[in-house]
Formats: sequence, structure tokens, C-alpha cells
Amino acid sequence: MRAVRISFFHMLRFVRKDMMLLAAGILPFLIGIIMRLGIPYIEKLLMSAIGVASVLKPYYSLFDIFYAAITPVMLCFIAAMVMLEEHDDHIDRYLFVTELGRSGYFISRIAIPAVASFVVTMVVLPIFCISSLSAFEVFSLALGGTLQAIIISMLVVALSSNKLEGMALTKLSSLLMLGAVVPYVMPRPYGYLLAFMPSFWTGLQITEKQPLFFPAAVAVSGVWILILKRKLEVKIR
Repeated sequence: MRAVRISFFHMLRFVRKDMMLLAAGILPFLIGIIMRLGIPYIEKLLMSAIGVASVLKPYYSLFDIFYAAITPVMLCFIAAMVMLEEHDDHIDRYLFVTELGRSGYFISRIAIPAVASFVVTMVVLPIFCISSLSAFEVFSLALGGTLQAIIISMLVVALSSNKLEGMALTKLSSLLMLGAVVPYVMPRPYGYLLAFMPSFWTGLQITEKQPLFFPAAVAVSGVWILILKRKLEVKIR
């Protein structure tokens, strides 16, 4: 564990020197402030302009789902960029033969950032959410968002050859979060076409107020992670 801890703090020192990665770490808090203050204000403007009882309010929970996903994605994106740079510089191969080892490297670059992302999301989501979320919904959204962040970061590292490709692929792979929209706009039988997206089950859980959909989201995420873990092990040898 000492080697894992040292490796993780080494990553933090690297991030401190990169302004882009530092900005990515601050961005979730800025998004939270904008969402908490901006969305209700826009709702009032729309209600006054259109003259209806509500416009965005039925989708407040969808904004919360997205926020619970964006927060860990941005934090895990930082770790993914560090991994790509270490792979480009062949540093990761040297770390594999040290006390850290391959498993310790992945723990310090994926597992620990994911746990930190989950904790941060659990703290900021109740502060910035704009819908009424129960304690279990906050927990499930934070965990579901963290699992999606792991999937996206593993996709980026497994399929990118450099940081530039990684940034582009992060934007593309973030489309996985759009599965949460489906239960809000598409009838149930057709929505299951996107059942391979973990966010689809998160959207179902919130719209249907049915906690039993949460294990489905975790299971689908687990399948994604297992597949990407094998892909990542093939790439980083």
C-alpha cells in the first residue's frame, strides 16, 4: 500500500503542474453553482414568456443525473490523461517492474481516483441538486456516476494513443451518459434498445422511483468494466 500511496501522490504532483487538469478538477464545482442558480432562473423566465406552469421542472431530476455523472467523469478524466502521458513516455512499463506492480498502478490511477470521485459527488450532489432526492437516490446516483466515470476513463486509455486523442475520445464516450434521457422521452418497450448503457437504468430508477433498477445499472457497468479491463491489460503490457 505504501507504493500505491506514493504513486497516487506522484500523480497529484503531476496534476498540480498542468493547468488544464487543474481546471478539470475545479469545473464540477462551477457547473454545480451554475446549475443550482441558473436552471431555476431560466425556468422562471420561460414560465413568464410562455405562460405555462412548468417547462424545465419535470426534467430537474435529469439535470441531477447528469451532474452526478459529470462530476466523477471530470475527476477520473484527470487520471486518464496522466495514464496516457505515462504510456507515451513509457513510464508505466518501468513502474510495473517496481514494488508498485501492474495491479498497484491501476489501483493508484483508477481505483483511488474513482473512490475520491464518489466521495466528492456524495458531498456536492446534495448541495447543488435541484430536485428532491432521497438519501438512497443520492447514493445510487453518486455510485452510478462513478462507475460510468471508470468506464469512460478506461475507454479513453484503452483506445487512445496520446492525450489529444484522449480528450477527443472523452467527449465521444461521454455520450454514454445520454442513456438517462431515454426514460424521459421514449416509451418503455423501445427504450430497452439502450439497455446496454448503464445510464439508461439510472434514468429508469429515478423516473419510476424504483430502487430495483439500481442493481441493473451496477451489473451493466460491471460488464463494461470487465471487458475494458481485458482490453487495457492487452494494451499496457
